[in-house]
Amino acid sequence: MIGVSDLENRVDPPGTLGLRAAFVGVWFVDLVATLLFFTVPYADELNPVTVFLHDLFGLVGVVIAAVGYAAFVIGIGHLLSRPLDTGFVALMVGLYALFASNNVVLLVSREPLLTLLVL
Repeated sequence: MIGVSDLENRVDPPGTLGLRAAFVGVWFVDLVATLLFFTVPYADELNPVTVFLHDLFGLVGVVIAAVGYAAFVIGIGHLLSRPLDTGFVALMVGLYALFASNNVVLLVSREPLLTLLVL
């Protein structure tokens, strides 16, 4: 009989490897765009937690907030059972992709993505 340790039972990353890689990718793009929000005069970060941590720690506070958000998402994914964990992480990838797209478009064009799509 092959025994499975308690640690192996608890360590069950949410979603597939590709989905986790997609999450990290869009999370990183969103992090970079958010960092740039604090360095350009024409864009503002709307998330009050990120702004608060930026006021306390500067740009390091923005990274702390982003890491906290990612840890929260991954933590929830660990708590959910399969296939709910995969669906949850996929939803977060979609949301981060939307946020990151909006942030990048805002930084490049100085207009939010929704405004450009409506016009």
